[in-house]
Amino acid sequence: MEEADLHPHRSRYWLNPKIEDPERHAVEVGRICEVYRQAQELHAQGTHVVSTDEKTSIQALERAAPTQPMRPGLEERREFEYIRHGTTCLMANLEVATGQVIAPTLGPTRTEEDFLRHVQQTVALDAGARWIFVVDNLNTHCSESLVRWAAGLDGIAADLGCKGKSGVLHNTASRSAFLADPAHRVRFVYTPKHCSWLNQVEIWFSILVRRALKRASFGSPEQLATAILAFIEYFNRLLAKPFRWSYTGRPLTA
Repeated sequence: MEEADLHPHRSRYWLNPKIEDPERHAVEVGRICEVYRQAQELHAQGTHVVSTDEKTSIQALERAAPTQPMRPGLEERREFEYIRHGTTCLMANLEVATGQVIAPTLGPTRTEEDFLRHVQQTVALDAGARWIFVVDNLNTHCSESLVRWAAGLDGIAADLGCKGKSGVLHNTASRSAFLADPAHRVRFVYTPKHCSWLNQVEIWFSILVRRALKRASFGSPEQLATAILAFIEYFNRLLAKPFRWSYTGRPLTA
C-alpha cells in the first residue's frame, strides 16, 4: 500500500452533476467565467462584481478544557469534548476585482427577508453604481421580494404578475430571468445546478474555516460573530487580493 501510495481507509464524497441540457449548461458556465474575466474592467467603470453566498449553521463550539499549546517535542493538543452554544449564519460578498469581503451579514437565519436585507445593505455601499451578484439557485436568491425591490430601483411600474400564477413572479425561472436582465442596474448571475464551486466566495469560506474557525473555541454565537468580523477586517487589510480564476468553462477532464 505504501509503495503504491494508496489510502484505503480514506474516502470522500463526490457529486456527478446531472446535466440535462449540456448546451445550456455550457452557456451558463461560460457566462460566469466571462463575468469574472471582465471584473477588473467593470470595476474601473464603476460596476461592482460580487460573489455572494451564505455559510449556514456555523457552530459556536467551546472546548471543555483549554487547548495545550505546542512545545518542543509535543504537538498542540486540543480537548476532544466540546460544548455547543448554538449557531450563526454568515452572508458574505467577495468583490471579485479586489478580493475583499464587503458588507458581511451575521444572524441566526437566512430567510428571504434576510437575503433581501443583505443585498440592500451591500448596494447601499455605492448606491448609484451598477452591481452584479454571482449567486447559486437557492430560492431566496430569486424571491418575490427581491424582484419587487429590483424593479423599484429601475422605476419599473409594470404589473409583475402574481406568484404561482402569472407574469414575472410566476415561478423561480421567470423571477430568475427578470433578475438576470443585463439592463437592470442591480442584476444577478446564477451558477448552474450543482455548480456552486463556480462561486468564488466558496474559496474564501474555506480560508475562513482554516484560519479562523477550525481550532478556535467560542462561548457564544456572539463571540463567534465577533471573531468572524475580526478575521474579515484582518483579511481585507493584509491578505485580500483577486483570485486568479483560470477556469474558462471547458471540461475539467478529457
